[in-house]
Amino acid sequence: MGKLDGKVALITGSGRGIGQSLAFQLANEGARLVINDLDAEPANETVAAIKSKGGEAVACVGSVTAPDFADRFIRTAMDNFRGIDIIVNNAGYTWDAVIQKMTDEQWHAILDVHLTAPFRILRAAYPVISAAAKKEAAENREVFRKVVNISSSSGINGNPGQTNYSAAKAGVIGLTKTLSKEWGRLKVNVNCVAFGWIETRLTEPTTEAKTIEIEGRQLAVGVGPHAVQAFSQRCPLGRPGHAHEAAGAVAMYCMPESDYISGQTILVSGGA
Repeated sequence: MGKLDGKVALITGSGRGIGQSLAFQLANEGARLVINDLDAEPANETVAAIKSKGGEAVACVGSVTAPDFADRFIRTAMDNFRGIDIIVNNAGYTWDAVIQKMTDEQWHAILDVHLTAPFRILRAAYPVISAAAKKEAAENREVFRKVVNISSSSGINGNPGQTNYSAAKAGVIGLTKTLSKEWGRLKVNVNCVAFGWIETRLTEPTTEAKTIEIEGRQLAVGVGPHAVQAFSQRCPLGRPGHAHEAAGAVAMYCMPESDYISGQTILVSGGA
């Protein structure tokens, strides 16, 4: 018996990296997963991996910034699993520049993926969650649901070259605090996890220029080894975090142990 047996969890950006690790952790606790990725291949591979271990999962492929994505994401959960218990807004990327060199396109792209997309998903989920909560209240049953939004140390402290990302991630914290007050009556715990330096394909050490394609744009990824060394020297735990460690912090907010925690932001940064 897992702590999440029968629960339905929707995770954006869960075809790889932190999101994938979280999906595996929740599946191991019995959750049924809706897996999202921008690309079909990693999403389907993650679904297959969960099914190979006896779990249940389906894919909802596409960009979270698409105008119809939120409704499609919620509909995928309802069509396949007939409910929603956990929503994790994890999808995102960075597109950095100092403010005088940042274009409107850069600004809006990052706000759209990190802040507007979670807003739309949660708005689309409201009718489902509200109806279920009212039914449970009428039956005198207390059932908790979970929303976990992903922020960043950049949203708390700021970071040079990331006005767009820092603003979006600060907005995520505000969204979390407000929704925890609006949805408390529905027995929804709304919390936030702010990541520091976590090793992913966006932050892997490299001495070569690397890019990934995001919606037709070639965006630079990776950091120089000297930057990793400098961070490790000032981080109390002496290194960047691993994807499974970041995912573990999110998983904590998805478990029954967090039923009386809401409106909080936890910083996962190794003490930095």
